[in-house]
Amino acid sequence: MDALQGSWSPWISGLLIGLMVPGLYLIVGRRFGISSSLRHIGAICAPNVKAEYIRMHNWRNHTWSLIFVGGVVIGSLVATQLFTADPLPVLPDEASSIGGVLRLAFGGLLVGFGTRYAGGCTSGHTISGISNLNPASMVATAAFFAGGLIATWGLTFLIF
Repeated sequence: MDALQGSWSPWISGLLIGLMVPGLYLIVGRRFGISSSLRHIGAICAPNVKAEYIRMHNWRNHTWSLIFVGGVVIGSLVATQLFTADPLPVLPDEASSIGGVLRLAFGGLLVGFGTRYAGGCTSGHTISGISNLNPASMVATAAFFAGGLIATWGLTFLIF
């Protein structure tokens, strides 16, 4: 239990995350990704929407992905409540109000839309895209890093 409650080495965590990509290919024959679940959920919740992108999507072929995302959510809740010395709150104090929850939901929708518009999230492009030698993912990952460096060093220089 001490090993689960303690901090893990980034080398071990990175290796486990990296093994997810070939593991999913070998076991399920699918690509690793989370952001596409927004499209699946949209197809379930709004099957008659005007947007053909969602209306014509057969979400039943991607049930495994929805189960995977559900496992990530449930696993995160279990880990933050049972496998930590000090359980973490599900929501931070500033998000515990109705307005805070609405801001979180709206921000989540914007992030979800942005990841689908970009063809994937930072993790998806970096972990799955590069492992598949996808040129767009390589460019996207380079842009993520460049943007992060510019924001970190540039804004730090301007602010401080």
